[in-house]
Amino acid sequence: MLLTTENPVFVTYMIAASLMILKIMGQGWMTVYRMMKSGAGLASPEDLRPGPLNRSPRAEQLEPNDYVERSRRMHRNDLENIPAFLAAGLLFVATDPSGILASVLMYGFVVARLLHALAYATRQSHEIRATFYSAGSLIVIYMAVHVLITVLW
Repeated sequence: MLLTTENPVFVTYMIAASLMILKIMGQGWMTVYRMMKSGAGLASPEDLRPGPLNRSPRAEQLEPNDYVERSRRMHRNDLENIPAFLAAGLLFVATDPSGILASVLMYGFVVARLLHALAYATRQSHEIRATFYSAGSLIVIYMAVHVLITVLW
């Protein structure tokens, strides 16, 4: 009964995981929005083919555009971090941890990722972004080590 909605730890995971999935998907859409708004930052040469959304493509649309690239970097960072949380979190649920520990870790990861995104979007220093990245990363590492300790000992 660990992976049912009757288990509050699994419900916590479901909420945190769903929020992070929405974060990944939303950041992808934000990148598209920024490309469309600026008419720049296209990623591939074939993007210069005329179409309903880009009737008069120009070669400079393939040049890097910080407005678009910032969103693209945020998306890449999510793709480098959130899948590890999704996997480690589910394995962590299977160890039947306490609800308080699970809530602190899982919601802590969500908050860390959202603060990281806010810091990135508002052009905060690397040190500030790294602080939020590190908090999320350490949470995932803790969950993975917890799983190993639980199953090996």
